[in-house]
Amino acid sequence: MKSITSYLITFFVILFWLFRVAVALTTSLNVDIGIQPINLTIEIALLFVTLLAIVLIIKRNIIGALIYFGSYTLYFGASAISQIGYLFNGTISMTEGLNLIIAFVAVILSIMVLLDVLLDKVRVGSSSGKNKKTDWFYKNEQFDRKLDERADKNNYRTM
Repeated sequence: MKSITSYLITFFVILFWLFRVAVALTTSLNVDIGIQPINLTIEIALLFVTLLAIVLIIKRNIIGALIYFGSYTLYFGASAISQIGYLFNGTISMTEGLNLIIAFVAVILSIMVLLDVLLDKVRVGSSSGKNKKTDWFYKNEQFDRKLDERADKNNYRTM
């Protein structure tokens, strides 16, 4: 994670996760804030899956981005598609409208995470062992020191 966009996307993912924790918590405590989870049981399971995916996303692992994209697209995408029909009929309530906006934000955020990890060139764990800053010197034999018979090959140590 070297670019500012990677940091910002990860920051928004964490903020959205905290927001969903707050929504699940207020729903379980029967506090009405105007936003309701689609299914509270699935929402709580999704929060734990998302926590695992966030750790993998921070490590720049493609599996974490795919888990995040798949789970959020299935959970929020299906809700968004079902609520678009209410939007076109004009019979959408304020709670359903807020849930629709949140579903669109979740799907767009999951797409951004997937694209960010896929297009990231610096991934932890997938390096090929090459370092462009030093390999031009250490992997190039023309810069190697040539030793002749006069070279001192002893290793002297001072105590």
